[in-house]
Amino acid sequence: MTQKQPNQLGKTLWDIANQLIGFMDADDFRDYMLSFLFLRYLSDNYEAAAKKELGQDYPKSEDGTRHAPLSIWYEKNPDDTATFEEQIRRKVHYVIEPQYL
Repeated sequence: MTQKQPNQLGKTLWDIANQLIGFMDADDFRDYMLSFLFLRYLSDNYEAAAKKELGQDYPKSEDGTRHAPLSIWYEKNPDDTATFEEQIRRKVHYVIEPQYL
């Protein structure tokens, strides 16, 4: 990631936050953001566990796509998803389907 990309991402996130706060009071905004950050944490934790579980089978992310790389694996391995989810559930105690990452 170049230096320009994090700066642009930060600017975009602040713009979104400013738009949201205009529609809600500070307490609601805080609750919304804390929930959002917690869900992001769960998502990142799940992806890290999936990457470790799948090892070399974990797909590379495709440039220009917003889909999680794990969704590629789900599409290519529909017969193995139940076993994979069972293994992940043992390790992190929850499963997040790729479209929700």
